[in-house]
Amino acid sequence: MPDFLFTRQRHLLGVALPLVLLGLQPAACGGQEPDSAQQPQPVSAPAAPARPTVPQGYFLFPIKPGQQNFLAGSMGELRPNHFHGGLDIKTDGRVDLPVHASADGYISRMKQSSYGYGNVLYITHPNGLTTVYGHLNRFKGPVAEELRRRQYEKQTYDLELFFKPDQFPVKRGEVVALSGNTGGSAGPHLHWEVRTAQDAQLNPLQWGGFPEIQDHVAPTLLAFGVEALSIDARVQGKFGKAIFIPKAPALPNGGGYVWADTIAANGTVGLLMQGFDRFDQVWNKNGIQKVEVLVNGKPHYQHVIDAIPFPEGSRQINRHLDYEWRATQGRQLEKLFVDDGNDLSIYTTGPSKGKLRVEPGQVYSVEVRLSDSYGNLTPLRFVLRGVADSYHKTRSAAVKTQALRYDLSRNLLVATAADPDTAAVGGNLTLFKGNRRLTLRPSYTEQSQNVYLYDLRAGRPDSLQFGRITKRFDRQALIPSGKEYGFSTANLALGFGPKTLFDTLYVQTSYKQGLWTVHLPRTPLYETLALTLKPETPAIDARRTAIYSVTAKGGRAYVGGKWSPDGSSITAPIKTFGQFKLLTDTIPPSARLISRGPGGVVFKVGDDLSGLASYKLEVNGQFRLLRFEHKNATIYSERDDTLGPPLRGPATLRLTDQAGNEKVINLVL
Repeated sequence: MPDFLFTRQRHLLGVALPLVLLGLQPAACGGQEPDSAQQPQPVSAPAAPARPTVPQGYFLFPIKPGQQNFLAGSMGELRPNHFHGGLDIKTDGRVDLPVHASADGYISRMKQSSYGYGNVLYITHPNGLTTVYGHLNRFKGPVAEELRRRQYEKQTYDLELFFKPDQFPVKRGEVVALSGNTGGSAGPHLHWEVRTAQDAQLNPLQWGGFPEIQDHVAPTLLAFGVEALSIDARVQGKFGKAIFIPKAPALPNGGGYVWADTIAANGTVGLLMQGFDRFDQVWNKNGIQKVEVLVNGKPHYQHVIDAIPFPEGSRQINRHLDYEWRATQGRQLEKLFVDDGNDLSIYTTGPSKGKLRVEPGQVYSVEVRLSDSYGNLTPLRFVLRGVADSYHKTRSAAVKTQALRYDLSRNLLVATAADPDTAAVGGNLTLFKGNRRLTLRPSYTEQSQNVYLYDLRAGRPDSLQFGRITKRFDRQALIPSGKEYGFSTANLALGFGPKTLFDTLYVQTSYKQGLWTVHLPRTPLYETLALTLKPETPAIDARRTAIYSVTAKGGRAYVGGKWSPDGSSITAPIKTFGQFKLLTDTIPPSARLISRGPGGVVFKVGDDLSGLASYKLEVNGQFRLLRFEHKNATIYSERDDTLGPPLRGPATLRLTDQAGNEKVINLVL
């Protein structure tokens, strides 16, 4: 078998040579694209969602208008799997504050639910914009009566209604609801949004702010980073991410941050930052509205989080952020470059999309400006110095035996070998593909750890060998983004849609003793993935057996699924990668009457596995509406309900869980 040497000089030339050596065809993907070495002139990203000009003062502040108030959350704040779509307005830590219509218009939509925005109201205005009022406790006026009537007609509490312009007109300042803590709210507040007719979420503070909310506090920087993005790139001599934590300024708003030491780099790099903003007199941390990057005094990158398409654009946060770093390191870094698969329109960049090509011998003076909606600015200044890449080695006496591990960074295989050898250059790594092999020299050796880089677009190896250690390459297939694609093994199948992935995926799956592992949770999905599990033996009770996601600590969450006609497989959409099991739920839900009296009835409900799916109370044979709050696992009647029968006499409560198990409780009220 011939032995090929992949030298460092050839390594820097690109992927042409390894394509020949491994005899493979390159796979189309959106990985490291070539960047211009020239300083780009800024050009705009795709046009932002169209929105009308709104004069300052057009919108009335919906909670305690004219009085000082405070925000618990800002527009564009970084939340798990979504950008925060509006303002979270504090309500004095309580519910039932009057909620005022922000402008003339009509109630176009309303919804009641135990999840998401909970009780939510939509008011459409003459300028085409819609304001959204979420987590409400109660609705007010004729629309509340219409909702209650329709709930009894449909015999359900969870209901969404749409209205015509002439049905429920409202005037600016009119009380349309009372604030609450419903749905996914973690405490009493009003979630307030402004949306376009196309449902893009807009920042209400962009038209001059509100006198009720004061902000004289500039953003705070927690950390910044420089990441190597190309196979020849290095930061401080290494491939990967270097994180820097600057000292806080001596005085607030006193000149910002400076990193005094020059940062050595080479090749194509991307910048990252972590920070937060605060409003006056509050300590909760909010998002940073705008970030600009200047390189040698010239505009290089900018993002402004003032308009996010809903809902598809909101999930793009998982590409705007370094999702993997947050999942593995806990630090929430915003990329100051537009990564592959990110099609948000919040960016202004040059042709390099904010990536910076650092050339040896060149110096790059970088300024990062963080600002909020009220114009408060915090700068960060540092210097990148281009240093030519060359092999270097440092040793550690603690490394006594050989070891080998590997990971992936975009399209690159990054292999690390513990190498106790004292030679001037670390040992080679060999990649095998069928009867071909490719030998790699280390790119550098840090504390007796050899690091090897290989571009997987040249083809996936079968295995890696260092000394006497051989490891199988466990990424089973390359899944392209932007198209429908199927992948299957004896134990599972995956169905990818055109928007399932942000970027190319090198998929990894396994199955062992009833546990399916579907890739890595640190990799985000954009839209849902069709997961099909193929159990070794048919389910004994398929009707009550479903897919559940499981965690290492024993957590279980119902996913669901539909069984094939022959019972050999079950398919369900999943939103995240992870581990999955088939579990059978045969135990019905439970309910316990914990309160009854003039104010109504309250039941504590629960289910041991799949979760509550539906509930129904009949009193003297007539339907009586109950409200469900999943946060405290209660269902209860509302005091102002005059349409339902009196809560006196024989009653029947029926509960059904997601698996179809039913519990019937007979009682006398």
